[in-house]
Amino acid sequence: MRRHSRYEGPIDAAYVEYRLRHAGKTLMALPDTGHSPKLRLRSLEVIKGVEELVEAERSVPRFEPTAHDIAMMDEVFPDWLHFIPQSNLPIRRVIALRSLVSPVTDRHLWPWRRIGETMGTSHESARLWHARGVDMIIGGLARARRESQLPMAA
Repeated sequence: MRRHSRYEGPIDAAYVEYRLRHAGKTLMALPDTGHSPKLRLRSLEVIKGVEELVEAERSVPRFEPTAHDIAMMDEVFPDWLHFIPQSNLPIRRVIALRSLVSPVTDRHLWPWRRIGETMGTSHESARLWHARGVDMIIGGLARARRESQLPMAA
């Protein structure tokens, strides 16, 4: 497991949720690349109003990820998600969806109710799955920390 952060404090739910949120925010702040229909859509009157809103949003201070932020994101996605077994793929998906945060508003892009609807369950169940996933990540991080502190066999 890669270890870009030098955090030596307790590995608890608050720490894991903070790192998941930060990784999701970093991911969402990365620039989009590839082809865009921007030029073809400029002639539509409706799009002109939207463009003004987008320009106004760009003037709001935005989170700009540093190389360290990206390295920490790379540690969380996918390394931490692999602590959730493949047999628990729905829990892994809930963790991934809930971690996505807007770099502009700093709010979750996937509220609990939307996650529940997407997963075909209630929002309460989605929260429970998320808590279970966080617990699995905590367990995996604790095991990885213990293993890294063991003396190497000669």
